[in-house]
Amino acid sequence: MNTAFLLLAQYNGVTVIPVETVCRDFFSHLTPGKFIQKVSVGEIAIPMVRIEGSQKAAKGVHLMDLAKWIDLRRDAARKECEQLTGVKF
Repeated sequence: MNTAFLLLAQYNGVTVIPVETVCRDFFSHLTPGKFIQKVSVGEIAIPMVRIEGSQKAAKGVHLMDLAKWIDLRRDAARKECEQLTGVKF
């Protein structure tokens, strides 16, 4: 299954998903401010889009970047599981 396709369906074709929505759906343990801070210092490796140059401009994550991030996290989880169990996924 293609992660980007599933996200397109989940977000009704929206290409840039607002930070608040990304936090709600994938980082519920973080506030949007803390998420932005972690992205800014490289603790969360996902590109953040500013709609314009202003510091106060709306921020979001491009759907394709979110899909890639999810896929990378999945790959890491699969690798860890294979190392622990010896079962290939």
